[in-house]
Amino acid sequence: MNISIKDVLQRIRLFFVLYLILLCCCLIIKVLYSKDAIYYTVNGRFSDWADYLAPYITAIGNGWTTIILSVILALFNYRKAFLLASSYAITSLLAQLIKHIVKAPRPKLYFHDQLTRIHFVKGAYTDTFNSFPSGHTVTAFSTALVISYLLKNKNWSILLFLIAVLVGYSRMYLSEHFFEDVTAGSALGVFLTIFWISYIDGKKFLHTTGWNKGLLKSKLKSQN
Repeated sequence: MNISIKDVLQRIRLFFVLYLILLCCCLIIKVLYSKDAIYYTVNGRFSDWADYLAPYITAIGNGWTTIILSVILALFNYRKAFLLASSYAITSLLAQLIKHIVKAPRPKLYFHDQLTRIHFVKGAYTDTFNSFPSGHTVTAFSTALVISYLLKNKNWSILLFLIAVLVGYSRMYLSEHFFEDVTAGSALGVFLTIFWISYIDGKKFLHTTGWNKGLLKSKLKSQN
């Protein structure tokens, strides 16, 4: 079974169009404003309710959400679970590789002599190294894209896209990453996942009967 990049884009067209609009806006912002200016603009807009919600929103992109979703999918369909889990593994590994090659400082270290100007969320842990790219953002966009690809009702892509955007923004809000880290993370999550799905979902073994049932179906069949 051959699945091209065009086929994948067709299945995620709503999500992808929204993302391209977002990416264009991000690139325009980057051209017009400096790294410091963007950071302080985001950091200067905070509230008690946002401080409360941000850690929960950012947790969606920590990987455990994707792992749990993959386990749930495995109960019903091994192929879908594999697509989600493998996309997470591939994108995360590349993100970590880039992080350890670039070794970019995070805001807390970058602005070490200006910390009194920065708003930090009370109780939230803030790292100092390996800022580029944002791993949480990579995972959030990759996961949202795979689920959009698998869902029959593509209107859910809008909600999935918004959740991924919120995860990315929360990384900046929590002073864990810069705008550039999040933008690059989203691009890595989206484009690498598209290439991976177009490659792996075209393999014949994923479309066999065995791969299109799950643990629950297997148990029910064995009991009968």
